[in-house]
Amino acid sequence: MQEVRVLETSPALSFALSGEIAAENADEFYAEVMAVYEAHPSDITFECSALTFIDSTTLGTFVKILKHARSDGHTLKLKGLQPRLKKLFVICALDTIMEIEG
Repeated sequence: MQEVRVLETSPALSFALSGEIAAENADEFYAEVMAVYEAHPSDITFECSALTFIDSTTLGTFVKILKHARSDGHTLKLKGLQPRLKKLFVICALDTIMEIEG
């Protein structure tokens, strides 16, 4: 089970993610984020300190969100990833296309 909470919409979008995001709920995650993004297009930050699990589908979903944001001239940043989750982004070289803090 995952939770996507909007922390702020201005000057940039900030979301807090918690729980697990995997193949079974990645579409729902994408839809929730994009609904807010479409209403408030801006840079996106995900606070991930309470995120406990992601899979390859989730990695692809982050890339899909990044592509959409970039096409509008915006950025995507991940903050507070647990070391084992950050390692997945590094192994897949996603740290070269999106900003990852901590």
